Amino acid sequence: MALTGRAPLPPGRTQVMGVINLTPDSFSDGGLHASPESALRQARRMAREGADLIDLGGQSTRPGARLVDTADELKRLMPALQAILTDRTSPNPNGPGADAEPSDRRPWPLISIDTFRADVAEQALAAGADWINDVSGGVFDAGMLPLIAAAGCPYVLMHSRGNSRTMDQLTSYDDVVNDVHRALLKATDRALAAGVKRQQILWDPGLGFAKNTDHNLALLEGLESIVSEGFPVLVGPSRKRFIGAVLEEPRPRARLWGTAAVVCRAIAAGARVVRVHDVAPIVQTARMAEALWEERP
Repeated sequence: MALTGRAPLPPGRTQVMGVINLTPDSFSDGGLHASPESALRQARRMAREGADLIDLGGQSTRPGARLVDTADELKRLMPALQAILTDRTSPNPNGPGADAEPSDRRPWPLISIDTFRADVAEQALAAGADWINDVSGGVFDAGMLPLIAAAGCPYVLMHSRGNSRTMDQLTSYDDVVNDVHRALLKATDRALAAGVKRQQILWDPGLGFAKNTDHNLALLEGLESIVSEGFPVLVGPSRKRFIGAVLEEPRPRARLWGTAAVVCRAIAAGARVVRVHDVAPIVQTARMAEALWEERP
C-alpha cells in the first residue's frame, strides 16, 4: 500500500529511517547530537549513507525517561529541524553527496518527527517536516489525530502501553502477537473516526514498549500476522534491550549486528520501514535481505 499526502512512501524496497535523538538522556546516544550543529552533521552523514528518512525526537521515550514539557521539547527540536530543512532546500556544498559527481548526489531524506504532542507536531509540520511518528498511537494527546487528519501527512501509529515510567509494569499479554494486532486495529479505528485516511497510516508493533524479551521475539516471529492487515509496517529494533539480553551485551552501541539480524527478519516478514541508528551497515543489510527474500509478503 502506498501512502498519499505530503510525502508518499515509495513502492518496492524497504525504507531505512535514521534516528537522531535531540535529548540528553537517550538510552543509546544521549546528548551526542543535541546541538543543532551536531544534528545537522549527523543528518548529512545519514543522507550520504543512504537513509530514506530521518526521525528527529526531542523527548526520550526510553523506559524510565523523564517527561519534559512542550516548551522544552520544542526548544530541543525546532533549531535542529530548521537547520536541516534550510540545508535541504539550499545548494549546500557540504550537504549529502557533496564529494560525488552531480549525477550521483543523494537527495535529502524525508524528515519524520518523533512526538506524541499535537502542538509539537503542528509546529514541525508547519516548518516543513514530512511525517509524524507517534509512540502513543494518538492516545497521549487528544489533538493529535485531528491534526494528522487536517495535515494529510504520513503517520506512524505505534503500539504501546502506559508511558516511559510505567511501561515496564504493563507487560501482561494473553498472546502478544494477537493482542498487539487487535490493539493496532482498535487504534486505527480511532484514527479513521477522527478523519485520518487509511493511506496515511503506518503500523509499528512497538518493540521494547511494554514488552519483555520473550514478547519482542514472539512479535518478530509472528510479524506476518501484523503485516497481513495491509498497512505498511515500521519496525524499530535498533540497539534495544532485548537484543542486549539475547547477546548478553550491555552496551547499546555494540548491538549493531543483533540489530541487523532483526532487520533481516523484519524484511523477510514484509516490513516496509526499519528505524535504526547505524544507517550505512543497515542499508547494506536491507538491500541484501531483499535479494534473499524476493517473494516477501
